[in-house]
Amino acid sequence: MAGQAHYEELARQLSAIGAVNREIARMLPYECPGGSAGVLTLLGRHGEMRMSKLAELLSVDMSVTSRHVAHVAERGWIERLPDPADRRSRVLRLTPEGRAVVTELYRRTSRLMAARLSDWSDDEVGQLARLLGRLRESFDAPAPPRTPAPPTRTSV
Repeated sequence: MAGQAHYEELARQLSAIGAVNREIARMLPYECPGGSAGVLTLLGRHGEMRMSKLAELLSVDMSVTSRHVAHVAERGWIERLPDPADRRSRVLRLTPEGRAVVTELYRRTSRLMAARLSDWSDDEVGQLARLLGRLRESFDAPAPPRTPAPPTRTSV
Protein backbone atom coordinates (compact mmCIF):
# COMPACT_ATOMS: atom_id res chain seq x y z
CA MET A 1 0.00 0.00 0.00
CA ALA A 2 1.21 3.48 -0.87
CA GLY A 3 2.13 5.92 1.85
CA GLN A 4 0.06 8.91 2.98
CA ALA A 5 2.29 11.38 1.10
CA HIS A 6 1.60 9.55 -2.20
CA TYR A 7 -2.17 9.70 -1.62
CA GLU A 8 -1.96 13.39 -0.79
CA GLU A 9 0.02 14.09 -3.96
CA LEU A 10 -2.43 12.04 -6.00
CA ALA A 11 -5.33 14.07 -4.57
CA ARG A 12 -3.53 17.32 -5.50
CA GLN A 13 -2.86 16.14 -9.03
CA LEU A 14 -6.43 14.97 -9.53
CA SER A 15 -7.83 18.28 -8.30
CA ALA A 16 -5.62 20.04 -10.86
CA ILE A 17 -6.88 17.83 -13.70
CA GLY A 18 -9.69 20.36 -14.16
CA ALA A 19 -7.38 22.30 -16.47
CA VAL A 20 -7.26 19.29 -18.81
CA ASN A 21 -11.05 18.94 -18.72
CA ARG A 22 -11.52 22.65 -19.44
CA GLU A 23 -9.26 22.47 -22.49
CA ILE A 24 -11.12 19.42 -23.76
CA ALA A 25 -14.41 21.30 -23.26
CA ARG A 26 -13.07 24.26 -25.27
CA MET A 27 -12.40 22.09 -28.29
CA LEU A 28 -15.94 20.64 -28.35
CA PRO A 29 -18.19 21.86 -31.16
CA TYR A 30 -20.33 24.82 -30.03
CA GLU A 31 -23.57 22.89 -30.52
CA CYS A 32 -22.28 19.99 -28.40
CA PRO A 33 -21.48 21.13 -24.84
CA GLY A 34 -19.85 18.82 -22.31
CA GLY A 35 -23.04 17.22 -20.98
CA SER A 36 -24.20 16.42 -24.50
CA ALA A 37 -20.78 15.05 -25.39
CA GLY A 38 -20.97 12.83 -22.29
CA VAL A 39 -24.34 11.43 -23.36
CA LEU A 40 -23.14 10.74 -26.89
CA THR A 41 -19.84 9.14 -25.94
CA LEU A 42 -21.48 6.88 -23.33
CA LEU A 43 -24.09 5.73 -25.84
CA GLY A 44 -21.29 5.23 -28.36
CA ARG A 45 -19.28 3.15 -25.90
CA HIS A 46 -22.06 1.15 -24.21
CA GLY A 47 -24.80 1.06 -26.85
CA GLU A 48 -28.47 1.74 -26.28
CA MET A 49 -29.67 2.09 -22.70
CA ARG A 50 -32.40 3.43 -20.47
CA MET A 51 -32.20 6.95 -19.12
CA SER A 52 -31.71 5.62 -15.57
CA LYS A 53 -28.57 3.74 -16.65
CA LEU A 54 -27.29 6.82 -18.46
CA ALA A 55 -27.82 8.95 -15.34
CA GLU A 56 -25.86 6.38 -13.33
CA LEU A 57 -22.97 6.41 -15.80
CA LEU A 58 -22.95 10.21 -15.93
CA SER A 59 -23.12 10.34 -12.12
CA VAL A 60 -25.83 12.99 -12.21
CA ASP A 61 -29.49 12.99 -11.25
CA MET A 62 -32.32 12.28 -13.67
CA SER A 63 -33.29 15.94 -14.15
CA VAL A 64 -29.78 16.81 -15.37
CA THR A 65 -29.69 13.71 -17.56
CA SER A 66 -33.09 14.61 -18.99
CA ARG A 67 -31.85 18.09 -20.03
CA HIS A 68 -28.78 16.62 -21.73
CA VAL A 69 -30.89 13.99 -23.49
CA ALA A 70 -33.39 16.62 -24.67
CA HIS A 71 -30.52 18.68 -26.13
CA VAL A 72 -29.09 15.81 -28.19
CA ALA A 73 -32.55 14.53 -29.19
CA GLU A 74 -33.51 18.00 -30.52
CA ARG A 75 -30.49 17.85 -32.80
CA GLY A 76 -31.41 14.39 -34.08
CA TRP A 77 -28.34 12.73 -32.55
CA ILE A 78 -30.30 10.19 -30.52
CA GLU A 79 -33.68 8.57 -30.69
CA ARG A 80 -35.90 7.63 -27.75
CA LEU A 81 -37.61 4.32 -28.39
CA PRO A 82 -40.15 2.41 -26.30
CA ASP A 83 -38.43 -0.21 -24.14
CA PRO A 84 -39.76 -3.62 -25.25
CA ALA A 85 -39.39 -4.88 -21.66
CA ASP A 86 -41.37 -1.97 -20.18
CA ARG A 87 -43.43 0.19 -22.56
CA ARG A 88 -43.55 3.02 -19.98
CA SER A 89 -39.79 3.37 -20.23
CA ARG A 90 -37.63 4.64 -23.09
CA VAL A 91 -34.40 3.30 -24.55
CA LEU A 92 -31.90 5.82 -25.91
CA ARG A 93 -30.00 5.02 -29.09
CA LEU A 94 -27.56 6.95 -31.28
CA THR A 95 -28.76 7.90 -34.75
CA PRO A 96 -26.35 7.82 -37.71
CA GLU A 97 -25.96 11.59 -37.23
CA GLY A 98 -25.13 10.99 -33.57
CA ARG A 99 -22.51 8.41 -34.52
CA ALA A 100 -20.93 10.99 -36.83
CA VAL A 101 -20.78 13.49 -33.93
CA VAL A 102 -19.18 10.85 -31.68
CA THR A 103 -16.59 10.16 -34.38
CA GLU A 104 -15.84 13.89 -34.59
CA LEU A 105 -15.56 14.17 -30.79
CA TYR A 106 -13.05 11.31 -30.70
CA ARG A 107 -11.11 12.85 -33.60
CA ARG A 108 -10.87 16.23 -31.86
CA THR A 109 -9.95 14.71 -28.51
CA SER A 110 -7.30 12.48 -30.07
CA ARG A 111 -5.81 15.42 -31.95
CA LEU A 112 -5.66 17.49 -28.74
CA MET A 113 -4.02 14.66 -26.80
CA ALA A 114 -1.51 14.05 -29.58
CA ALA A 115 -0.57 17.75 -29.59
CA ARG A 116 -0.32 18.10 -25.81
CA LEU A 117 1.49 14.80 -25.26
CA SER A 118 3.78 14.97 -28.30
CA ASP A 119 6.87 14.70 -26.09
CA TRP A 120 5.55 11.55 -24.36
CA SER A 121 6.54 8.09 -25.56
CA ASP A 122 3.91 5.59 -26.68
CA ASP A 123 4.70 3.57 -23.55
CA GLU A 124 4.09 6.59 -21.29
CA VAL A 125 0.74 7.37 -22.94
CA GLY A 126 -0.25 3.71 -22.72
CA GLN A 127 0.78 3.52 -19.07
CA LEU A 128 -1.23 6.63 -18.21
CA ALA A 129 -4.30 5.24 -20.01
CA ARG A 130 -4.00 1.91 -18.17
CA LEU A 131 -3.53 3.58 -14.79
CA LEU A 132 -6.43 5.98 -15.29
CA GLY A 133 -8.61 3.04 -16.32
CA ARG A 134 -7.57 1.16 -13.22
CA LEU A 135 -8.27 4.23 -11.07
CA ARG A 136 -11.75 4.56 -12.58
CA GLU A 137 -12.43 0.86 -11.96
CA SER A 138 -11.37 1.25 -8.33
CA PHE A 139 -14.02 3.93 -7.93
CA ASP A 140 -16.64 1.76 -9.65
CA ALA A 141 -16.35 -0.68 -6.74
CA PRO A 142 -18.64 -0.17 -3.75
CA ALA A 143 -17.37 2.63 -1.57
CA PRO A 144 -16.08 1.75 1.89
CA PRO A 145 -18.34 2.85 4.74
CA ARG A 146 -17.98 6.50 5.73
CA THR A 147 -16.11 7.22 8.87
CA PRO A 148 -17.57 9.90 11.09
CA ALA A 149 -15.74 13.21 11.27
CA PRO A 150 -13.67 13.68 14.41
CA PRO A 151 -15.46 15.72 17.04
CA THR A 152 -14.66 19.40 17.02
CA ARG A 153 -13.48 21.09 20.17
CA THR A 154 -15.20 24.20 21.29
CA SER A 155 -13.66 26.82 23.48
CA VAL A 156 -15.56 28.07 26.45
